[in-house]
Formats: sequence, structure tokens, C-alpha cells
Amino acid sequence: MNDKVKEMSFVREPAVNGMFYPDNPEKLRKDIENYLEHAIAPDIKETIIGIVSPHAGYMYSAQVAAYGFRMIAQKQYDTVIIIAPSHKVYFDGVALWDRGGFKTPLGVIDIDEEIAQEMLNIGGVIQSNMETHRQEHALEVQLPFLQLVLDNFSIIPLIMGAQTSSICKKLAQCIFDALQGSKKKVLIVASTDLSHYYPYTEAKKLDNVIVEHLDAFNISGMVEDVEKGKTEACGAGPVISTMILSEKLGATRGKVLKYANSGDVSGDKSGVVGYVSAVFY
Repeated sequence: MNDKVKEMSFVREPAVNGMFYPDNPEKLRKDIENYLEHAIAPDIKETIIGIVSPHAGYMYSAQVAAYGFRMIAQKQYDTVIIIAPSHKVYFDGVALWDRGGFKTPLGVIDIDEEIAQEMLNIGGVIQSNMETHRQEHALEVQLPFLQLVLDNFSIIPLIMGAQTSSICKKLAQCIFDALQGSKKKVLIVASTDLSHYYPYTEAKKLDNVIVEHLDAFNISGMVEDVEKGKTEACGAGPVISTMILSEKLGATRGKVLKYANSGDVSGDKSGVVGYVSAVFY
């Protein structure tokens, strides 16, 4: 395999462009700018270390997502670590795409191969596993927003299989250890939707449990209520891992910026999906 073909094989092609978000770069850019314009950014002077962001089709969740991304617009981050759940494949551990880049209609974002290699050297829950990434939407939908609000950044794309609290702790520790000795400024993004297909009122009640824990930056409460089934999120593992890691990196507070569900958009409240945008700082 010649070098050019080899390099191309390490660029992950978009899988859900034209479905979850527009395929046309101009329309995509315009849509995201419009979402950002309609998002209100509270005045937080401290450094934002982590974000929780939804991952449904843009028509449903992008306006909620825009609240978090607006908070980091024009700020400088060298590396964005994105932790997403797996919707297609079940596996133990965490899958890392460790080289090359991720392509969207807005261009290719490079992988931070230096930190990725450090993660693999540490070993443990993170393993190089590109196949798991190829069809996964939960990570991909975050990328166009990042491309619009940040300049000159690279990414570490991680997909969680099993989402036990034990794996969350190990993942956060592994990332934290890999960042030691690095002078890079890092942002962590947790990709999650909340409860799925409950009637509107019931969904809001379930989702409010997570919303309160995010706002209070209550990690132990979040773990306990997820484990007891008092609340639901397809990316509960990414959220908990991001909270633990954000705390290790100096975050002491959380702020929920926006909550909504698909019923607020479509008007169909018989079975809805919940979305939240939050930051840790």
C-alpha cells in the first residue's frame, strides 16, 4: 500500500452527513451559525474544561447543543477529547481512533497522535479500534460545531462500549495520566442524549434527575441514580467519565445551559428524547 493510500485509510469518512446534518458545507455552516446566534451564553469567566452535548439529528438537538459550543467560541484549545457511546456495537473497554483524522463537509480534523499514543502506552481500558468508529454518529455530529467555533485544534475520538462506573473511573484516570507532562490546553466533550421515548411529562421527570446532578456537579449522585435506574442517558458513561476527568483537571462547578426534548421541536409529546447542554468549569 503506497503512503498516500495508507494515509487516506486513516481518515474517517463522515457516516451521517446528509442524514443527521446537511451535506452541503455552506448550508451546514449557515445552519450552525444560526443555532449559535440563538443560543444565550451566560457570563462564566473561569476556564471551561468539559461540555455535555446532545447527538441527535440537528433539527432536533442542534439548538440545545449550540448553547455549550457558544460558551467556547473563539477560545483556544489545542486538543478536544470527545467521549461518545456506541450505538452499533457492544464491546468492553473504550475504542480510540488513534491516527489520521476525521472528515466532515467542513474539512478534516487531525487526530492528536501524540496524546493518543500516550493513552495506548498506558494501556488499560483504551484500545486502538477504528472499526467501531466508522458508522457511529454520536461522536461525528459534534465535529462540525467544533470546526465552526474553534481554530487550530486536534481531537482524541473515544467511543465507550460497556459503561460501568468502574470503566468510567478507569477511563478518566487513563486520560488524566496521558495528559500529564503535556502543556496542551484540553477540552472534554461528553456526547449524550437523555431518556428515550417516554411520554413528555415522564421524560422531563427522568431527565431532571440528570439536569440537577449536572448543575450541582454532583458526580456521586449521578453515578448512584444512573445505577439505580432513577434516570437514563445513552451516554451516561461518557458524562460520568467527563465529570470525573473535569474534576481531576480542576473543575469545581457545573452549569446547565439548556434542556429540551424532541417534543418541544416536533410537537409530538407521546414519546420523546431528551437533550441537555452543560459545562464544567
